[in-house]
Amino acid sequence: RRFHERQRQESWCYEEEGITLGQMVRPLATAGIYVPGGKASYPSSVLMNAVPAKVAGVERVVMCSPFPDGQTRPHVLVAADIAGVTEIYKVGGAQAIGAMAFGTATLPRVDKIVGPGNIYVALAKRLVFGIVDIDMIAGPSEILIVADHSANPAYVAADLLSQAEHDEEAVLILVTPEEGLAREVMTELEKQKNSLSRQSIIEASLNSQCRLLVTESLEAAVDLANRLAPEDLELA
Repeated sequence: RRFHERQRQESWCYEEEGITLGQMVRPLATAGIYVPGGKASYPSSVLMNAVPAKVAGVERVVMCSPFPDGQTRPHVLVAADIAGVTEIYKVGGAQAIGAMAFGTATLPRVDKIVGPGNIYVALAKRLVFGIVDIDMIAGPSEILIVADHSANPAYVAADLLSQAEHDEEAVLILVTPEEGLAREVMTELEKQKNSLSRQSIIEASLNSQCRLLVTESLEAAVDLANRLAPEDLELA
């Protein structure tokens, strides 16, 4: 919350030659946050989206999230309570985005939709943009780690796996000038993945979307990272 309070903008005005000029900053009336829940629970998604809305002064914060098989997911509900969510609807996927954008008999429309989701959620947000505001059109989760000789291979592997468990399409990239480090990270990936619970998702991501790249120099690694412009960038 302290971080987002530093981002808050204030209204301002001044007079010049008898004319008052300025900018008025006011919060939206309603924000809708989408919290994924089909494959895993993400209380972090609740906090990352609801807290900025409340800091901005949004009074009505609506949360839509799927609750498969009647699960209650108490940690998600507790996060919503802590963050100040005012309404919760048990609906997910593209239909949740449509409901928040256009409104239904039981879910009044919102002014802006934020939050991550699968490809169907992302495409739905793109379709309703202009009818409501959105934060962005996010693709699958991705991480790129630039590492030198001082990096701990166990930590690097753990950070790659933290993204792999999100989605089968999650992109995992290590860029380093140290071939030995790349080999150690590969060994750690094989060792650590066996202790994690979401084996099938992790395996799919590692098999199709994981790349360990060795460059001629650290400068070349940094240049490649700049060209790829990943969602999450880590320097190790």
